[in-house]
Amino acid sequence: MAKVVLNNVKRKFDKVTAIENISFEVPDGEFWVLVGPSGCGKSTILRTIAGLETITSGSLYIGDRLVNDIPARSRDVAMVFQNYALYPHKTVAENIAFGLEMRQVDRKTIQSRVMSVAGALSLEHLLDRKPKQLSGGQQQRVALGRAIARQPQVFLLDEPLSNLDTQLRDDTRTELKQLHQKLSITTIYVTHDQVEAMTLADKIVVLNRGKIQQIGDPQSIYGLPANQMVATFLGNPPMNIIPATVKEDMFDVGGQLLAIPNQIAAVSAVYPGQNYHLGIRPEHIRIICQGTDSQNIPREPGELWVEVKVVEPLGKEILIRVELPSCPGLINMQVERDRHLHPGEKLKICLDLNNLFVFETSDGVRIFPL
Repeated sequence: MAKVVLNNVKRKFDKVTAIENISFEVPDGEFWVLVGPSGCGKSTILRTIAGLETITSGSLYIGDRLVNDIPARSRDVAMVFQNYALYPHKTVAENIAFGLEMRQVDRKTIQSRVMSVAGALSLEHLLDRKPKQLSGGQQQRVALGRAIARQPQVFLLDEPLSNLDTQLRDDTRTELKQLHQKLSITTIYVTHDQVEAMTLADKIVVLNRGKIQQIGDPQSIYGLPANQMVATFLGNPPMNIIPATVKEDMFDVGGQLLAIPNQIAAVSAVYPGQNYHLGIRPEHIRIICQGTDSQNIPREPGELWVEVKVVEPLGKEILIRVELPSCPGLINMQVERDRHLHPGEKLKICLDLNNLFVFETSDGVRIFPL
């Protein structure tokens, strides 16, 4: 096992820059997740570490060895792709053993590692089957097993669960986390699924348009996102973004007024006449009352009138999407499951101003909290 270090790594394809000035260090044995929207560069970073892409500039270390010019086969990394790439004519045992056979490992060691990996992944009873006789989840575990059996220094996974159905993806994600806890192999995992990122990672690297937006542990990034992109990408449902204009000591939100909290006024550069984006997570909004008088402008801090547009029962709770008059987009709220709401109904809601974020409209940078 080994640490992985990227220093100002850049990968350019003709005139298109896929990743630019990427720098981070994954300590030995940790599980890091690269997450971001499609085209953000996360798979390019993974393929660069694997040696499948050539670095345009910068330096890449695996352990203490500079590997910029080291071919993929000599980097001692194992990669699992989105498609399982199993050999259809080989059994499960033969697929797991294939990488070891290519490296001319002795037969006794191969057999021992195959049995050990099969036990860890609950594949013992499937060793004689061919891939076509396996479910999608079983095939994915075989692909993982083939990589693990090599005992690489670094384990790279490129959206390995995206082809599985929801329940199987949840189960396999749990198995993968338990497996990492047992083996402690340095792991870099790519996904666009923020739930996978939050539940699996020791640290998350959030990417957008080939650049790093933020690096941190899941709870820190969720609690203090660096910018609006990170705030809306991590969280399910995502953070609500509400356009606002400063009028003296108030935020004008679609014609309704919110008092600017003292803590924001004291430390943030919010100026009268300027436009900002307010961020609030669904769990920090509550219903004050149900009514019909949408013209009753709220006077209490944090209160707004909205109209229910969509009601989505989720079992333990209900997700509702409400509209703030004269503001684009819908606001997500989570309410108790015994609350009876209907589209078209008017609500007075209250935003928890202690959990309010303020972002610049130009570049999305967070200006509050500092």
